[in-house]
Amino acid sequence: MKQILVTGGAGFIGHHFVELLLRERKESRVIVFDALTYAGSSENLAPFRENANFRFVKVDLADRDHLRSVLDFAPDFVVHLAAETHVDRSINSPEPFVRSNVVGTFELLEALRIRNWGAAPARRFLHVSTDEVFGSLGPDDPPFKADSPYRPNSPYSASKAAADHLVRA
Repeated sequence: MKQILVTGGAGFIGHHFVELLLRERKESRVIVFDALTYAGSSENLAPFRENANFRFVKVDLADRDHLRSVLDFAPDFVVHLAAETHVDRSINSPEPFVRSNVVGTFELLEALRIRNWGAAPARRFLHVSTDEVFGSLGPDDPPFKADSPYRPNSPYSASKAAADHLVRA
């Protein structure tokens, strides 16, 4: 049975993605890691609790010791959605964004690395970012492309850009 780890699975996009996985990938086990901050809710996961292929673990990815203690399996796929995402909140209080988006991503990558997770050729890590890393568009500017230069304009977008670069490295 394939195991799919979804970080941030209690958030808006995350719980819809988990719902899709459980519906379409019945032969897979879906494990959600979420810190249940303001953006995530355990109520979003309530419909899945009785599904034998679903498991929820409350964990702050930036908490190295806790993360490493609960990452006691080798997922076949990791879908990394976990992030603090509110631009305005990041301006007034940037520390949670750096902790979650940068440190959390680093600790997840490091926990997988020390388990030699990437050695298996079929394993995949999907990191979900944001268009905010590219900055702002004016009314006459062309749309962003995947190779557009990074120009983050807020602590949120800077933290996501940093996470993108950690994953790429």
